[in-house]
Amino acid sequence: MAPRVRLVCFPHAGGNARLFHGWASRLPADVELLAVRYPGRQERMDEPCVETMDDMAGRISEALAPERDLPLVLFGHSMGAAIAYEVALRLEDPAAGGPEPALLLLSGRVAPHRTRATALHRAADDVLVAGVTRLGTLGGDAYAVPELRELLLPVLRADYRLIETYDRQRPPVLRAPIVAYVGDRDPGVTRPGVEAWSELTEGDFTVRSFPGDHFYLAPREAELTADIAERLARLPVARPA
Repeated sequence: MAPRVRLVCFPHAGGNARLFHGWASRLPADVELLAVRYPGRQERMDEPCVETMDDMAGRISEALAPERDLPLVLFGHSMGAAIAYEVALRLEDPAAGGPEPALLLLSGRVAPHRTRATALHRAADDVLVAGVTRLGTLGGDAYAVPELRELLLPVLRADYRLIETYDRQRPPVLRAPIVAYVGDRDPGVTRPGVEAWSELTEGDFTVRSFPGDHFYLAPREAELTADIAERLARLPVARPA
């Protein structure tokens, strides 16, 4: 079956595309899944990490240029939600050409104009790791292994530098509709902060919560992907000319 929509997924700080490894088998055959591989990890381990939002979003937007032959839906978790929003802004710019994103799915992230300033990227290693592990069950196990900790910490610190230096006090409003997802026991995300994404779209806005912490999407993968599949099926999308 030929795909009718392309779902582009953005991982969290310190994360990688493996987070979405099981999604393709759970989504309908007419949904093509792309998972963003940030520099500095997996097959791109030899590349320097990207440490600014403008650089990251700019690179991804350029990389997506040839992928716009199908309608795009962007899903981002935590830091990835902020990156997805910034990529959507660039794809909605008339100068970019091509169709605009059909939908944004933003998970585990407060709207940029409601975030609290933090500086974990400047903290000692133990403090940085503690800041991640407090968020939930997916965040900390690898950092307990000395060899993995040494490998992963530079990536985590670079990602935190990117998201903690990202500043959008008056963020632009998108035309694309937004669905915001959140774990109901996420210690790092407030419900009002999530609902503030409604101020950044001219389209429809929905909030959907799942049981769990900041990394609810791992144990709730089946429920989350089912919800996403249902929303994609309802999209009035057509293949771009």
